[in-house]
Amino acid sequence: MRALPLLDIGTRMTVVRLPDGGLLLHSPVEADAPTRAAVDALGPVRFVCAPNRVHHLYAGGWKTAYPDARLLGAPGLARKRRDLRFDGELGDAPDPAWGGVLDTLLLRGAPWLDEVAFLHRPTRTLLLTDSAFHPTPASRRGLRIWTTVSRVRGGFGPNAVARLAIRDRAAFRASLERVLAWDFDRVVVTHGEVLESGGEQALRRAYAWLPGG
Repeated sequence: MRALPLLDIGTRMTVVRLPDGGLLLHSPVEADAPTRAAVDALGPVRFVCAPNRVHHLYAGGWKTAYPDARLLGAPGLARKRRDLRFDGELGDAPDPAWGGVLDTLLLRGAPWLDEVAFLHRPTRTLLLTDSAFHPTPASRRGLRIWTTVSRVRGGFGPNAVARLAIRDRAAFRASLERVLAWDFDRVVVTHGEVLESGGEQALRRAYAWLPGG
């Protein structure tokens, strides 16, 4: 993904194995041949999830490659991407086919993003898309430049764009508190490195500026 011309910040797609052996793709990247081959080695693709109103560009490619997979999008995405046929909308109710291993929650109050957070319960892992970035010295140069320019504070958290996307602070804070009540320690972000531990405390600190924390 390029935040600015020639500035490649990198994007992570997370692959979740469901209890039946099928796969859920979170925040899909380009469905090129090497990536499809790597995914095929893990199992059959059952779900393709575009978790906010920004990370949807490659969802159609995966749906084309795996027509039997269900395509799920963030609220409002079906109206934005009328060229795609969505099979459902992400929200606060996880799909029963996920076998109870995933929880989901819409982060309300930021309609430009309408991001849906995911919790992988067995590994206590939170999946975030643009609600938090985690640049480290090991990250690609483009991401380190972008997160500096866009003011990611404290090395983990939202950038200025994500902060400005929050139009109803009370609604977003209420959603965030529900996420913080989940049992998680690890955080997988779409941009940056995986935060292996201390995720709940890091997320709480990252949004301490938001009233109600």
